Amino acid sequence: MFKHILVPLDGTHLAEAALAPAAQLAARLDAAITLVHIIEKSAPVEVHGDRHLTDVEGAGRYLAQIAQRPFLAALRVETHVHSAEVSDVARSIAEHEAELAPDLIVMAAHGKRDARQLIVGTIAQQVIALGRTPVLVIRPSDAGGQLFTPGGTGLVLVPIDRSAEHEGALPVAAELAAAFGLRLHLLMVVPKVGDLRGSESAAALVSPNAMRLRLQMDSEGADEYLKTIAAKSIAAGTAVTTEMTRGDVPGAIVETARGLKAELIVMGTHGKAGSEAFWSESVAASVATRTELPVLLVPVRH
Repeated sequence: MFKHILVPLDGTHLAEAALAPAAQLAARLDAAITLVHIIEKSAPVEVHGDRHLTDVEGAGRYLAQIAQRPFLAALRVETHVHSAEVSDVARSIAEHEAELAPDLIVMAAHGKRDARQLIVGTIAQQVIALGRTPVLVIRPSDAGGQLFTPGGTGLVLVPIDRSAEHEGALPVAAELAAAFGLRLHLLMVVPKVGDLRGSESAAALVSPNAMRLRLQMDSEGADEYLKTIAAKSIAAGTAVTTEMTRGDVPGAIVETARGLKAELIVMGTHGKAGSEAFWSESVAASVATRTELPVLLVPVRH
């Protein structure tokens, strides 16, 4: 499971939203935390109306102060400032995977979720595209809150389909569930023809009847498939429920999570970011952009 957590910070309160969830994970999983700041070339002095770290000395003092916060005091916390100025922060964070060897990156999503963000992508989505380490994306609205709250539902939503891309997230979700005593809800969304996008939409235009038949077969076989997948987690002692629905895939995932009051969404992804994710209609990128919940993106490489 996760034993070394990397938390990128830029000096803003928005970025600090990642601290409490990272601390909760570290305390339960006996993991170390490294607080890191990347010196950005021609960095602005303010970001989102908040201060932004622009020099090595200031960044070092800031990270040292953060490490002394009471909820981090009992944990193993180190700090790291990348002093060489970089133009691409996301790429630098991903490159630190080799240097610092984290097995989880926890970071807050910055910026408004508008059309431009879908095309450009958040830094978190860019990090997942460039690296091989799972990334936990925390919304700024979660600032100061833990990942799993006392009295919460303890529910983790795991969207899956018949691809290794989504099944690859299940072992990570199952280990988290075992460590925190959580419940998993496996969701399979089978789109209707009108919900298809990208290459599948084009295929439906060429052979609409064949596509309808394929989607119908997928929906009819979903229950058996979900039972097979769920059995792996149930055998490990994790409580698992399953659900199949039809419709727009990202929208159904977001609405199901909201209706069940899930505390976390865990998804596998090929890590497509920016315009590539926009044009390929990456489900993980779309969900991460549209939900207010924390999203754990698990990279899957073929």
